[in-house]
Amino acid sequence: MERDEEAIPVLRVADAATAAAWYERLGFAKQWEHRFEPGFPTFVEIARGEVKLFLSEHTGDARPDTLVYLSVRDVDAVAAEFGAAVTSAPWAREVELRDPDGNRLRVGTPVE
Repeated sequence: MERDEEAIPVLRVADAATAAAWYERLGFAKQWEHRFEPGFPTFVEIARGEVKLFLSEHTGDARPDTLVYLSVRDVDAVAAEFGAAVTSAPWAREVELRDPDGNRLRVGTPVE
């Protein structure tokens, strides 16, 4: 079976379990995790439908303060979950969030 191609952003996190729990509030669920040995950094895949993110405790995998854009059907539900204000842009209604490690997520519902 041939797999579709995709790009999966890697976000640097200090604690993958804490980060995965925060992303659950956005509708992501942990798919799997890998650690070379006990006590080594953890690498986790989370998914929300077909959207995937990698969360990595490995210091060389990604820079802190990364920005990821997430297009969703209902930005108002996301904003309500996080107590954040929605802003309007010509292309979408959006909310900007920061995960526990300072990574930025701009979450938007496209304007039709």
